[in-house]
Order: sequence, then structure tokens, then C-alpha cells
Amino acid sequence: MILLFLHGPPASGKLTVALELEKLTGYRVFHNHLTVDLVGSVFPFGSEPFIQLREEIWLATFRLSAQTETSLIFTFAPERTVNQDFIENAVTAVKSNGGDVVFIELVCSEETLLNRLDESSRAKYTKLNSATYYDELKSAGAFNYRPIPSSLTLDTSFTPPNETAQLIADYLSTHERGLRTDTNP
Repeated sequence: MILLFLHGPPASGKLTVALELEKLTGYRVFHNHLTVDLVGSVFPFGSEPFIQLREEIWLATFRLSAQTETSLIFTFAPERTVNQDFIENAVTAVKSNGGDVVFIELVCSEETLLNRLDESSRAKYTKLNSATYYDELKSAGAFNYRPIPSSLTLDTSFTPPNETAQLIADYLSTHERGLRTDTNP
């Protein structure tokens, strides 16, 4: 089981790339906003109950996916309401149940990000969908989160989602071969 931990700022293309990658790998997409929207329907975003329940759902999903050998693509936008030990907890949840985690970062230029934020497709989920509001949140430190070490960083500014997904799939096939070699001396 692989947990592909796809992370980056809002509008860097995580979900779009994840959906393309699902077609190539068969991994299930566990989109961050599914949990955010669910928990946000009960508790205000950023409240202690929201933070606690959101993380419990994320980690329980990772554990059960590892136990059932269900590979996942998890989309994640680092921001300050996420516990600082979440990354370590995610790795532990997966590895202690026989899985592996691969961190891949998606980035894009500030201009591309601001243009994407205003696209109507972002309204389907409660995604951040205003360049002005993004600037306000950024100025307030909302996206401050410690760096996440990644195996691969890809710039999605000018690369179509299907090509970005293919680059990740190619990387994963090499990674998976390495895992099989490690477990079969």
C-alpha cells in the first residue's frame, strides 16, 4: 500500500492532478476537502473540535487503507490549523500497518495560483476561491506550516495535469520496484 501524499498551496492543481493520477495508477483519491466539508458541517473551521475530528478521520482512513492494502492519493494544503505533528502521525499510521508514504509537492507561480483561485470550478467544494481573500489569509500567516520533505517537487504552472500525473506515475513505478526489492532479498 502506498499513501501518495500530494501537497502544495491552494490552486496548485492537487485535486486535478490526483484525478488524472487515479486513472493511471488505480489509487483511490482521498481529497482533503471531503473531510473539511464533512467536519465543517458540524464544527467551525479551525475550532478545536474541527481540528481534532478532521485529523482523526484522516489518520483512521490512512490506517484502514494500509491494513486493507488500498493505495491512496491524499491531497493536502498545509496551513496553520493542522497540528504540527500530523505528518509524523500520518507516516506512523501507514508504516505501522505495512504501508509506505511518498510525499510529492506541487507548486506553481504566484500569478498562476492567483488566476486559478478565481476559477468557478473551485466552488464545487468549499475551496478557497478568491485571490483577494488568499492574499489576506497569506498576510495573516494562514499558510504558515513547517516544510514537508518531499521526494519530488513539480511545477504545475505550465504543465498540463495529465502530464504532471504521468511524471508522478513514472516516479511511483520506480519507487514501487524499490519497495519490492527491499522486501525480497
